[in-house]
Amino acid sequence: MRPEDQRSAAGQYTVVARTLIFLTRGSKVLLLKGAPTKRLWAGKYNGIGGHLEPGESPYASALRELGEETGLTVDALALRGLVHVTLPEPPGVVLFVFVGESSAGDPVASDEGTPEWVEQTELAALPLVDDLPALLPRVLVGDTMTYAHYMVTNGGLEIRFDPGCSEAG
Repeated sequence: MRPEDQRSAAGQYTVVARTLIFLTRGSKVLLLKGAPTKRLWAGKYNGIGGHLEPGESPYASALRELGEETGLTVDALALRGLVHVTLPEPPGVVLFVFVGESSAGDPVASDEGTPEWVEQTELAALPLVDDLPALLPRVLVGDTMTYAHYMVTNGGLEIRFDPGCSEAG
């Protein structure tokens, strides 16, 4: 199929590809506390991540973003989830959610924010981005793939997980 034959029809929904990475170290998870100057999620805790560069694979993007935002490297990441985010107007977002383990090294801050190792038992006390309380238990436990559809509406964020995907344990 030729590239021009694969384009969406005018008005058909499009998405921007992004990565989201969660590293663990024992019972801790590495989260990024958003810089106070960020347009989105300033002062809130989120995973590490960002956009894919042209021609970059989701895996390569995840490794690059991890290095840029924390200074850390890992031996391997596992794709643990796909999240389709529908916004009121296109484009939407598709998140490739990766998890991995980090046994050494201290993360360093970046323009995006300050990475912090957080005990998983203390997550509920933090100002997390809206989806993390539902997403983290699904991607950090086991090895099942998670698929979610987030819809951003005037009423807020609606989250739906595919019934065949992992459940919080």
